[in-house]
Amino acid sequence: MDMTITVISQRDGRLRQKVELEGFEDLYVDAPRVAGGDESAPDPHDYFDLSLAACKAITAQMYAYRKGWPLEGVTVWVVRDERDERHGVYRLDVSLRFEGIEDATQLARLTEISDRCPIHRLMTSSTVEITTRQASDDEE
Repeated sequence: MDMTITVISQRDGRLRQKVELEGFEDLYVDAPRVAGGDESAPDPHDYFDLSLAACKAITAQMYAYRKGWPLEGVTVWVVRDERDERHGVYRLDVSLRFEGIEDATQLARLTEISDRCPIHRLMTSSTVEITTRQASDDEE
């Protein structure tokens, strides 16, 4: 399944980008002020980190619902430590809260299952191949 995400500069001299994703309202990405952005939208690191948090929450919810567990909601906190990113180390500390479940075994299992979400696996055990090229004139 191929999906195209289109990112378009706003052409106003700013770093804010408009994101078009079929079926969704427009999203925006901006750079932090320290990099010359206006911080008018999440930056690329924010989207990277939040994709992990959302995937963990969704995966835990799907598992609990399938098991018939009384999960009422999930809250995920991600704390980013990017100080060694230039040296190839990007740390994310994730904390999870599962509402409606008191059983310690179920809580431990939901935490374990959250580590199996597709984004966690992609970030930690996949080889990601990226090909970058100039678009042809007829590409849209």
